[in-house]
Amino acid sequence: MREKPLDIVVLGLSLSSSWGNGHATTFRALLRSLAARGHRILFLERDVPWYAAHRDMPAPGFCRLELYPDLPTLQDRWAGAVESADAVIVGSYVPQGVAVGEWVQRTARGATAFYDIDTPVTLAKLRQGDTEYLSPELIPGYDAYLSFTGGPTLELLMQHYGSPAARPLYCSVDAEAYRPQDVPKRWDLSYLGTYSPDRQPVLERLLLEPARRAPDLRFVVAGPQYPADIAWPANVERLDHVPPAEHPAFYSASRYTLNVTRADMVAAGYSPSVRLFEAAACGAPVISDIWDGIETVLRPEEEIVLAADTEAVLSVLRDPDSGRQERIAQAARKRILSEHTAEHRAAELEAHLREALHRKAPARALAWAQPFPAVTATQRELP
Repeated sequence: MREKPLDIVVLGLSLSSSWGNGHATTFRALLRSLAARGHRILFLERDVPWYAAHRDMPAPGFCRLELYPDLPTLQDRWAGAVESADAVIVGSYVPQGVAVGEWVQRTARGATAFYDIDTPVTLAKLRQGDTEYLSPELIPGYDAYLSFTGGPTLELLMQHYGSPAARPLYCSVDAEAYRPQDVPKRWDLSYLGTYSPDRQPVLERLLLEPARRAPDLRFVVAGPQYPADIAWPANVERLDHVPPAEHPAFYSASRYTLNVTRADMVAAGYSPSVRLFEAAACGAPVISDIWDGIETVLRPEEEIVLAADTEAVLSVLRDPDSGRQERIAQAARKRILSEHTAEHRAAELEAHLREALHRKAPARALAWAQPFPAVTATQRELP
């Protein structure tokens, strides 16, 4: 027996543009797999100039994408869709996110969820009284809080902030799009990520200083918004933007790639980044900074290398054991493909939404548990 597919509305930061954000690639992989399970998805995105100038997916084939210019237009045009949807998901960093969330909670008859791709950053903002896209008052009104961070943070969301159901929903990787490429190795160590002031000291310690001390090795930092006054060593190549379609080739051209985590996420722990999953899926062995819970994602020294300082990075890059790199890469790719693909996350998301629906409207939810004959080849049995 299969349950009826869901009509889902997602209000997220961006689906159309991956420029300067990690939200788009996360949404693309997740929603593509969710659509493959038979669900119907409407994605509503605020039309803003910085994404309009860099749209690399203006017409996704797996869902309906609609842009809106402002909050009044969103409310006037899409109230019916939000009201009738089985589930409505609001993402972190949505412009005017508090007003959007209040409107969704007033309007939606189905389950509502907040999808936090930035949970530790969000909680740090709330502690500082910053309600850019979420307020403490909104949290109990969402039927589920879907968090990029697991571990103790989930209890904090429920016990302190009153969420009725905080559930982990880590990022994931599109296993079809992210796979090893047969390209020459261009760099000994790469890093892909938008500039962030709190990540920069770690990037300095784990990549720039190793580059200064090892002028014979090759490095690259890819991503936008880096200040013009950064003193890049001569052996560090700079790429302003690498489109998602080119990520597999970028990672495959790296002997090792670096994972650097934002300070709030290090403090919270249990916050793996999408870049970690994508790099591992492409067969690039990862050197990462250290935070609680990373061992629940990849086993240190077997599937990932942890480094606290410059010396640790240089030790890895100059390791005479030529087979270590390949062993770590293969083990990490196997682990990611068995536990952290978009298909895994889509199944988890569906389960969380159905759980919220059953809590909110038992009679309506039970009516959905009827045989559904129109089953596509890509649909999978529920876990």
